[in-house]
Amino acid sequence: MPEVLKAPLVVEFPFTRSLGPVQSAFLTGLRERVVLGVRTAGGRTLVPPVEYDPVTAEEMSDLVEVAPTGTVTTWAWNHEPRRGQPLETPFAWVLVRLDGADTALLHALDAPGPDAVRTGMRVRVRWAAERSGAITDIACFEPHDGEPEQPAGHDGRFEDMVTGIVAPARLDYVYSPGRAQTAYIAGLAERRTLGERCPSCRKVYVPSRGACPTCGVATSEQVEVGPRGTVTTYCIVNIKAKNLDIEVPYVYAHIALDGAGLALHGRIGGIPYDEVRMGLRVEPVWSEDGRYPDHYRPTGEPDADYETYKEML
Repeated sequence: MPEVLKAPLVVEFPFTRSLGPVQSAFLTGLRERVVLGVRTAGGRTLVPPVEYDPVTAEEMSDLVEVAPTGTVTTWAWNHEPRRGQPLETPFAWVLVRLDGADTALLHALDAPGPDAVRTGMRVRVRWAAERSGAITDIACFEPHDGEPEQPAGHDGRFEDMVTGIVAPARLDYVYSPGRAQTAYIAGLAERRTLGERCPSCRKVYVPSRGACPTCGVATSEQVEVGPRGTVTTYCIVNIKAKNLDIEVPYVYAHIALDGAGLALHGRIGGIPYDEVRMGLRVEPVWSEDGRYPDHYRPTGEPDADYETYKEML
């Protein structure tokens, strides 16, 4: 049994969203060193502003400027800042109720240590040197011993409003496929496709999962399947994926390998996309390094009878 695999994995994508009039004004204001809240029908000022009253659900648009100074309402010390956080040195996460606001804003506080932070301490905004209309235009908060600063009474109308933002989303973690899929991956390196047989229903699952999804019992008996198989269902892809060097249109299919009780995914090549069909017999074409099937191509055999694969649709 090979050692169970593990590897670092990063899932990353840019999340793009448009802004309504309230959020647009708020972020544009940060770009101009102005902090805006929104006033509810009951007279409360919410910072950061929202478009609908959280109590009555009524739409809100009465923007009001608040001060860049405020009071820490609660906090937590961050001993080890991570990539992308506001500060590279240890800092405090704080909720700050800005002067003139009735709710608190979450951000970082630059302080020399946890002993320098307390609930009720006074702070002020430290603006970023370069601002683009994002929450990061507030670089952080910093301690403030002076008088409360007074807002200028801005009404929330600006030229060149920010209408959308791109928020990069990223997740870093260590992935392990487990015992069963480690054996499957190791088999691919030898150009063998291994599944595991359920001791109860006797189905062979590929890729192996370590347990039967139907019976719920553990599986350990390895069975080599394929390498040939049958197309059960398929779709024609017409939109080119970023960073994928495959010309569209192409076909992605479910392929029931001979001896398997479950179809797996694979790309179909070596045939015009409009000639791919259910029942087509295919075989793997291995990647240049021989570690996995790059795609499947027709074998030239007669199509499989529908009765032989209908249970795997």
